[in-house]
Amino acid sequence: MNDSKKILDAWDTYSDEHTDLDGWPYDDHAYGRRASQRDADTAEAFEPLRYGARHLLATAETQLADLPEDAVQSRWVYQLGVLRDAIDRLDELHDQWLVTRDALPATAKPGTADFDDALAEHHAESWSYLDDWATHGKALREINTAARKAPSPLAPTPTPAPATAPDRRAAARK
Repeated sequence: MNDSKKILDAWDTYSDEHTDLDGWPYDDHAYGRRASQRDADTAEAFEPLRYGARHLLATAETQLADLPEDAVQSRWVYQLGVLRDAIDRLDELHDQWLVTRDALPATAKPGTADFDDALAEHHAESWSYLDDWATHGKALREINTAARKAPSPLAPTPTPAPATAPDRRAAARK
């Protein structure tokens, strides 16, 4: 998620520098190439997280349900919903990519126009959902931090040990 955030920040800087006040790029071709690279970089950054994303969401939802009300940020429920919708859509797009990839001619390998164009289109379709993870994924970490700090319903509240008087015999032997 941190890598995706860095990619998004770099894109925002690039976009600000290479578009007019109305948001139109100065050079459509260069801007399009850069957007395509952003899409590919974001997909690559998310890939190690993709297979565990549902587990992370389920863990955060469980932790959120167990948190005391005063430890909960109101935006977390919304953010988890955005993340769940995004991973659902990313899974659908991944399945569509596999179908598209398998339907390409046998000569379409990485590095060929047929393959690279199809993959770029897949990345472009996926980007907004990956951006959702880059933007809202921090909620997972925030919920986990709050859960670690919250008192556990499984463990009793520790009571301080009573203060003991110093042992006079041990002091006298010195």
